[in-house]
Amino acid sequence: MEKARPDTQFMQPKLVSAPVEVMRLLFINILIWTSMCAVGALGNYSDVVKHGSRRTYADILWNWISSHMLMMVFSTCLFMLLRRSEKLLSTSRGIAIAYGLMLVFFLPVEILYVHMLDLLKLNTGFGFQEIWQGLFNFGGFGIFLEFAWSTGTFIAVLATCTWRQGRVREQALQQSMNDVLHLQLDLQEQRLQALRGQLEPHFIFNCLNAISALVRSDDKRIALSGLNRLSDLLRYALTASSRDWVSIEDELDFIRDYLDLQRLRYGTRLQVSIKGDDASVLAGDCPPLLLQPLLENALRHDLDCHEAASDICMRFTLEGEQLCIQVSNAVTDGLVANPGLGLGLPQTQARLQLIYGDAASMHSGRIMKSGKTSFEVEIHMPLHMPESEAA
Repeated sequence: MEKARPDTQFMQPKLVSAPVEVMRLLFINILIWTSMCAVGALGNYSDVVKHGSRRTYADILWNWISSHMLMMVFSTCLFMLLRRSEKLLSTSRGIAIAYGLMLVFFLPVEILYVHMLDLLKLNTGFGFQEIWQGLFNFGGFGIFLEFAWSTGTFIAVLATCTWRQGRVREQALQQSMNDVLHLQLDLQEQRLQALRGQLEPHFIFNCLNAISALVRSDDKRIALSGLNRLSDLLRYALTASSRDWVSIEDELDFIRDYLDLQRLRYGTRLQVSIKGDDASVLAGDCPPLLLQPLLENALRHDLDCHEAASDICMRFTLEGEQLCIQVSNAVTDGLVANPGLGLGLPQTQARLQLIYGDAASMHSGRIMKSGKTSFEVEIHMPLHMPESEAA
């Protein structure tokens, strides 16, 4: 059953042209700085009102915005530079170099820009002498204030870029993990399909063996009946194998039909008891063709080893939401079983591991009960399919 998966092409970030990206960053910076200027201007305006000045809030706000315009451009350019220089942010030396370049090249320009705004307000002209004299009288506090603004801006942009790069790495790691998971799921599905492809020929081979034994008996009526039953069995096998889950009730109906086919071959020697198949068990789910290899293994190690009647038992028990399936057959020492293909039990265990993982287990081996030796296969698995599969 094909499972829906997220289309990774919609999870990739959209490419944005450089001019659009610059305009967007500039707009965000202007919005942030304007908000900061609005708060700062509001504080100044409160002081102005207390001292009885007639300056308007708009005039104070413009003074704040105009004095920080260069800082807006600087923060935008710094952000674009740092976000494209991951190596620069990866070491403290690189960060120190970037900070030093900011102090050497930007801070003097910022001081000159603020001083020229002051000259513009005083209408003293922009001659070399006025600019030089103004810079000389700018004062230590003014230099410290611009140094603090520049340093604070550098730290804020650096923190934003570092956080953004960390988020990009996290998203890339998450995408990589998702890709690996999808590859693993594809591999698991391919392995499961391969097991199914092996299971169907194995089942057909065993059924044909039973039919060939009937044909050799020269009883045409029994052989014809066996072929009809084989047709029904193959119809179920081909239909069920295309599904991920079947009900245990359907699986048991198939098992009983399979035993009827084998009974044409073994006659009354075939004795199989099925216990614990009540309504709660029959309502459960299981992978298709799960039980047939267990019974085939029991037949091969029981009836094919002697001429007496078989003693095969299939038992279902519930342990909460876990279903326990036990299939046992008598073992007679000194008798060699029909070797077969040896695929049934290994394939069943591999399918359970692929489908349920650690939620299911399978154990097999000889046990001693009431002084008799038996070979038992025991499966523990969830009674119902996983919710993710049901969805």
